[in-house]
Amino acid sequence: MSFTNLIFEASPLVQIVMLILLSMSIASWAIIVQRTRLLREARSTSEQFEERFWSGIDLNRLYQECSSRRDELSGLEQIFFSGFKEFARLHNTGLRSQEMVMDGTYRAMRVSLSREVDDLETSLPVLATIGSISPYIGLFGTVWGIMHAFVALAAVKNATLAMVAPPIAEALIATAMGLFAAIPAVVAFNRFSTKVEKLENAYINFMDEFSTILNRQLVNKGE
Repeated sequence: MSFTNLIFEASPLVQIVMLILLSMSIASWAIIVQRTRLLREARSTSEQFEERFWSGIDLNRLYQECSSRRDELSGLEQIFFSGFKEFARLHNTGLRSQEMVMDGTYRAMRVSLSREVDDLETSLPVLATIGSISPYIGLFGTVWGIMHAFVALAAVKNATLAMVAPPIAEALIATAMGLFAAIPAVVAFNRFSTKVEKLENAYINFMDEFSTILNRQLVNKGE
């Protein structure tokens, strides 16, 4: 009674359930690997940009550098580029209201922030769905397998443990596979959600600090 034999000798519906759970597990691991790499790169890129931003570099020069590769920008670079671009546009139009200039700049950065967070959260709902429904799909396969086993044993007059054990074991594999698919997905979802939240907070803090710098420039020019 090997593990492989139990799978191949299970009822067709239980085998379908196992196949679904295996597909969900493969999908969740693919997402886990891809999101791990993306979030690591996002954090590294943000740290590098912040280090360059606070190194004392001229903001106009930094903007030109970002503009030269605008299609490759992400994270803090994209937020900075959007904010400074809108700030320069409003300032060059001769708009004298400091509040309107800063409001437009902050709204432009807010839009970029929303897009960046959406990109970071891509596929996380899939992990949440896999983590929440996999145990129930596995349980359905188990219930169906056990029911199918007892229906088959009903026609046997002298049922023994050797006859009952294999079909029940076949059914229980579905529950095990459901948990195997769900546990990594739930752990990864919680871990990634925390990382995305930390990155979002870092982006918001940068927006506030950058807005303060731009506002100070307007005050100095006004004087």
